[in-house]
Amino acid sequence: MKAWIKIMLLLALLFVVGGCTSTEENAKNLAPSFELVDLEGNQQNLADYAGQKVYVKFWASWCSICLSGMEELNTLAGEENDFAVLTIVSPSSNAEKSSASFAKWFEGFPNAENITVLLDEGGTFFEEYGIIGYPTSVYIGSDGTLVKSQTGHFSNEEIKSTFETVQ
Repeated sequence: MKAWIKIMLLLALLFVVGGCTSTEENAKNLAPSFELVDLEGNQQNLADYAGQKVYVKFWASWCSICLSGMEELNTLAGEENDFAVLTIVSPSSNAEKSSASFAKWFEGFPNAENITVLLDEGGTFFEEYGIIGYPTSVYIGSDGTLVKSQTGHFSNEEIKSTFETVQ
């Protein structure tokens, strides 16, 4: 009888621990929510894109690889896609200009009229998304899950191809 009680207690403990692990794993897969200001002063929240796939590019004004891909990114952002395109820069952190300096610099940037730039003042979401280098592409599913994060430049065709496998 005592052995039966020990087995039942062990199974109950495994059930509780298993349930907690599953919930923690699901929470880890959700993209960190953000509420950031764009260059026009509008608040943008990841929740505003609920039900949509979202492509987010983390980049910096000093990053030559980032800058060389901006015209291609502008084209992507101007096309009809089944995903939204956002970019995030981190003023006053990671060697980036201040918000005011960045905004002034970006005004004169050619071929960028379709690009939405969100300002992550101080790099809070840079940290939350685990960004280790620029540029970094983040793919978020329509259910809010963080599907993939990759450092480096990717062509528009590669980005679209990745989203073909994302729900």
